[in-house]
Amino acid sequence: MALANGLIDLRSDTVTPPTPEMRRAMARAEVGDDVFGDDPTVNRLQERAAALTGQEAGLFVASGTMGNLVALLTHCERGQEVIVGASSHIYLNEVGGMAALGGLLACPIANQPDGTLSLEAIAENIRSEDVHHPRTRLVCLENTQNICGGVPLPVDCVKSAAALAHGRGLKLHVDGARLFNAAVALGVDAAELAGPADSVMFCLSKGLCAPVGSVLCGPADFIAEARRYRKQVGGGMRQAGILAAAGLVALDTMIERLEDDHANARRLAAGLCGLPGLAFDPGEPATNMVYFNVTARARVTPDELVDRLRAHGIVLDGNGTARFRVVTHYWVNPADVDRTVDAFRAVLA
Repeated sequence: MALANGLIDLRSDTVTPPTPEMRRAMARAEVGDDVFGDDPTVNRLQERAAALTGQEAGLFVASGTMGNLVALLTHCERGQEVIVGASSHIYLNEVGGMAALGGLLACPIANQPDGTLSLEAIAENIRSEDVHHPRTRLVCLENTQNICGGVPLPVDCVKSAAALAHGRGLKLHVDGARLFNAAVALGVDAAELAGPADSVMFCLSKGLCAPVGSVLCGPADFIAEARRYRKQVGGGMRQAGILAAAGLVALDTMIERLEDDHANARRLAAGLCGLPGLAFDPGEPATNMVYFNVTARARVTPDELVDRLRAHGIVLDGNGTARFRVVTHYWVNPADVDRTVDAFRAVLA
């Protein structure tokens, strides 16, 4: 089931075109002006998202980065501090938006190998009420944790972080870009992972295969305020029901099948393991991400590996380093995985 261009694109699960069912839903979507709150398809999506995450209300946003930024702007005042994982997307890959647009300070603490943040480290980095210090306002978790291997953070981790934050007068935000991958991998409802938090964002445009959009969920009064910040950062998308329609299909049809992506990631890792010049992190992939390093035994450079695999119809994200992330998704099936393994074998032979 390679993409229409015949390529097997493993750069990310963001490369997923909408399914035919999504395209049909988009074509017939009932729309209104979402800035006025009267787009019925957007409203249905927001209500469905809130119910699935155990929150009161939802807000459709253009992207995960926008959703996280709006959450931080809503929770925090300028000059306040946010505790984040040093390997988190918010800290590393959102263009410094929290500082540039929110005037917020990041307090990065090391992610543990399992993707979690140590409760002790969180507690140690909460500022005292000293006149010289910024006030700590928010703790952020990422689930699944991308850079740590696409690992899901378990329910107890989220509950414990929420209890610690609330006990110290702070809020907890969950960057749940791949929240449903975490829920499926752990065999729990997404609400168990998101309900304890004060806000959660999840993406429709990754493993759930919708073309555009994310949803920020939280208490009704929080979401009412977040709408103002969404407007401030240019997120009022007017007749957005055309996009929201694909999101509704995603929530109805794409969650349970995420296990197929996880199984394909395990199949891919098993097929590549042992090929000369590839070094893998220990253990099986936890969700839909396979990480490996290209070593000197490969006899090709990382850039050459990318170029030669492209000639076989396999697309990787060449980031200029020896470390690669390969991501499975709806448009990759077991036959594509086997074709990918054969291509690696040919290139590394």
